[in-house]
Amino acid sequence: MSMKWTRNTAALAALLSALCLTANANAASADTEATRIEPRNEQFAKAHAEQYKTWKATEESEEIDDALAGDPNMVILWAGYGFAKDYNKARGHFYAVTDVRQTLRTGGPKDEKSGPMPMACWSCKSPDVARVIDDRGEDGYFEGKWARLGAEINNAIGCSDCHNTGSKEFAEGKPALTLTRPYVERAMEAIDMKFEDQSRFDQQAQVCGQCHVEYYFTGPTKAVKFPWDKGTGVDEMEVYYDEIGFKDWTHKVSKAPMLKAQHPGYETWREGIHGKNNVTCIDCHMPKVQNEDGKVFTDHKVGNPFDRFEDTCAQCHTQDKQTMQDMVEARKASVQEMKLRAEKQIVAAHFEAKAAWDAGATEEEMKPILMDIRHAQWRWDYAIASHGVHMHAPEVALRILGTALDKATDARTKVVRLLATKGITDEIQIPDISTKAKAQQALGMDMEMMEAEKEDFLNTVVPKWDKQAKNREASY
Repeated sequence: MSMKWTRNTAALAALLSALCLTANANAASADTEATRIEPRNEQFAKAHAEQYKTWKATEESEEIDDALAGDPNMVILWAGYGFAKDYNKARGHFYAVTDVRQTLRTGGPKDEKSGPMPMACWSCKSPDVARVIDDRGEDGYFEGKWARLGAEINNAIGCSDCHNTGSKEFAEGKPALTLTRPYVERAMEAIDMKFEDQSRFDQQAQVCGQCHVEYYFTGPTKAVKFPWDKGTGVDEMEVYYDEIGFKDWTHKVSKAPMLKAQHPGYETWREGIHGKNNVTCIDCHMPKVQNEDGKVFTDHKVGNPFDRFEDTCAQCHTQDKQTMQDMVEARKASVQEMKLRAEKQIVAAHFEAKAAWDAGATEEEMKPILMDIRHAQWRWDYAIASHGVHMHAPEVALRILGTALDKATDARTKVVRLLATKGITDEIQIPDISTKAKAQQALGMDMEMMEAEKEDFLNTVVPKWDKQAKNREASY
């Protein structure tokens, strides 16, 4: 055998091997492209024109409603936590990414390692989240700070958050509803609600329940978990959190170990009259309507059911629109009244607890007081954070707020007795918190600095994210 032949054979083998590797790489790339979750909502504008058009109409809810300005008590209640900086009422799905970028709660990170919040804060904001989890796994998504994958999360809540947009069924115009986050699947299975085994009605609620739900961040990567191991009621979740010793933060004024409710719409809906009668989120917020050609489709302009009364409420109720609106307003006023009563007591409890610490109270003496404060505020927060609870389950909201008021009263009774043992019998004075600015000033918050950091972030970091996202998506 000649050396020349051996060399040529080796060269040919190397060439064939390289060609095979290239072919395999191209095939793998093509396969990845074929199975990649499509996060861009505009890609469905042609095939699902009516749904896309109505989804895009959520852009109309552009007004920003500052909840802290309307109720400065909440600044004190969330002292030491991000919500004391900034809390605006939810806008339409179209603004999901914009709003989480702009809120002061996410800070003004300079790079992928800075900023106050974890990656989990993106989790309900974009179909890009499902895409990244599918590509990198849950740990690959959750690990690190919120700014780490800012260039990856750029499409607002949309089609691929709730639908299997790559399926044959979706291509044929069927809903193809699906759960797109693995942690949601685990949570639903924990309450014996495995998605594949549920009725169409339950599946409709479950896809909304991926985000309109209570959750917390856990483990080394601060991954999202639903606290449903003992049940989906406020009492069961409270027990669960207490048993695992979880807290979202330590209150800046009272030093109580606090819980922050997110937006438990799914849980309160399940307890209310609508949930118990299989009237789901879709029936009231995304009704079946007809276009100009008489074609029936699901309206994706998620909003107030009264805006489309004939297609929503009137499908079940015989009362006229004004009667229904008056009924809802009365329930809303009752919930609001109880909310404010609970707030007044909890705010006072925080400042009285601070006075007890200042007077030399020990941790052992303070423990039962702080636990009452924790439970009172958790229940208050749970009730108010559930958007639309006055409609979904007003009786549930009133019961929970009533127990919040009771627990706040218990805390105040205990702390007043403790203060008396320290020689303090005068009423504890609460600083002027009559406005958002005064409440933040009372907590020593440097709002000018926070706002300047946010402005710099929006002007320098976000444009880079958008450019990177545009370049990435150009390759799709």
